[in-house]
Amino acid sequence: MLINSKICGLLGLARRAGKLSFGTEACKQDIESNKVKLIIIATDAAERTKMNFKNICNEKKVPIFEILNIEEMSNAIGQSNKAVIGIKDINFSKEIIKIINGGEAIG
Repeated sequence: MLINSKICGLLGLARRAGKLSFGTEACKQDIESNKVKLIIIATDAAERTKMNFKNICNEKKVPIFEILNIEEMSNAIGQSNKAVIGIKDINFSKEIIKIINGGEAIG
């Protein structure tokens, strides 16, 4: 799917730029300290993980999207078995949200 490959490309760029946190604990810490601008959670992540992050993100007003699967996310950032990725850069976040929303500009 073209959207997924664009998002994976941006995640790879953000990873190389040092603008990501990944894994549940690192993402939770970065959300709590207001470093994360966007959370992407894998479609095949555990339901408990999805609910925990949806609750945390709603509380902290962080956008969250359930897109890609664990394998796609892990390959995009060069890590293994990552179900949660936090984007810490506002520009990467806006671009990813724009792709997800079908090219519509946001904020």
